[in-house]
Amino acid sequence: MTKRSPFRYFKTSPEIIRLAVMLYVRFPLSLRNVEDLLHERGIDVSHETIRFWWNRFGPMFPAEIRRKRVSRMRCYSNWQWHLDEVFVKTNGELHYLWRAVDHEGEVLESYVTKRRDHKAALKFLKKTMKRHGRAEVLVTDKLRSYGAAMKVIGNAAKQETGRWKNNRAENSHLPFRRRERAMIRFRRMRTLQKFVAVHASIHNHFNQDRCLSQRDHFKMNRTAALAEWRGLCAA
Repeated sequence: MTKRSPFRYFKTSPEIIRLAVMLYVRFPLSLRNVEDLLHERGIDVSHETIRFWWNRFGPMFPAEIRRKRVSRMRCYSNWQWHLDEVFVKTNGELHYLWRAVDHEGEVLESYVTKRRDHKAALKFLKKTMKRHGRAEVLVTDKLRSYGAAMKVIGNAAKQETGRWKNNRAENSHLPFRRRERAMIRFRRMRTLQKFVAVHASIHNHFNQDRCLSQRDHFKMNRTAALAEWRGLCAA
């Protein structure tokens, strides 16, 4: 059975749609900034059209990226996770963004809750473990909610805490914070949850750690990431 293309009812080419979504999510740009960049390339679209593309295809592209990565990541032995939470304001109301990062800095899961208690931590851990399996070590800060949640799951012995041990998770918040400032924050919790999930997957896909690799390897990996992105959701 032939797979139907998700672009079949759109007059605009899939390449332009993928480019617009990538520019909006990957870089700290507004919808009107993306509109201006596309206009410089001879592509005349409205910022509302870009908003529609983002809402339609934003979750679709990262979902395909995750399906290819999760099966490979489950095979890791001695897998170490770093867990952390950060506050985010949506329309003046305080919410908490929980994030799980592996030992290589790849964001595994992002989850938004209204509270920062053990119930929220337990739900976040169950969601992460359901998708990615179990880790050998779980590095957290000294928030008691983690310990209470891990006792329920039965992996309290795998938890580690330390003053600088969780810097990997702390640094993973920085790209999102830069993107949050460009968007002038969020207005709804649902929009926040949708964006952080999409942003994390796209950031993982294009993050090549150029400071840790040679120039030739970086260029080769960047080209491969772009080629894979251009083939997403292809019929």
